[in-house]
Amino acid sequence: MKNLALSMAVLALVAVGCSSKRKVKEVDNTETIKKDFEVRDASSNFRPAWIEDAEVWSEQEKKDDNWRWFAFETEPKVNREIACNLAKANARADIAGEITTFIQKTLAESTEGQAAIDPSNPKTQPLRDYVSNTLAERVQSLIHGSAVTKTYWEKRQFVKEMGAKKDYIGFTCAVLVRMDKKVLKDAIDKASEEVVNKAADPEVKENVKKALDKVDEDFLKARKGEV
Repeated sequence: MKNLALSMAVLALVAVGCSSKRKVKEVDNTETIKKDFEVRDASSNFRPAWIEDAEVWSEQEKKDDNWRWFAFETEPKVNREIACNLAKANARADIAGEITTFIQKTLAESTEGQAAIDPSNPKTQPLRDYVSNTLAERVQSLIHGSAVTKTYWEKRQFVKEMGAKKDYIGFTCAVLVRMDKKVLKDAIDKASEEVVNKAADPEVKENVKKALDKVDEDFLKARKGEV
């Protein structure tokens, strides 16, 4: 009996050891995802990795950590020039929108922030109006020094039979934008200060200040997947 028990224990250990060495395999779904268009022409034979995640791309490429990277891609436009001009022109507005969304999310998720944006408290109305209507425009005015470093475009033929609303040709354009990390942190810090100053009530002001205490650092960490 002792030998039988010992044998079973050994088998159990072997089974655990084998199972621990197993790895979960990623499934290639490129053949199962159905697109409603075909790429007829492009500025590169390969779709750049930076379009999907600029920060991950920058780490893989071992880019200088003093820069932060953003990528934006337009909806289909009637021609390539319009698509790329829009991508370049809207890059700073998109960065501002991303920062504004993060500030709003930070306020909504923190205990202090929830108290600061309480819709039932009339004292918070000026603050809520500023965050909802003015903050994105103000953040955009604080951003400077951003530069488009890469551009990628595609000519797509959308086909109704493949799921598109109609048959048409559309051009999309993506841009990779580089921005100094210190400048970006300074812009976020100034934006959060202005949000704090828009709170007239002392208690609300203190709650907002606590909620946004490290929003500049948290934004950079979030983009790198560290929080």
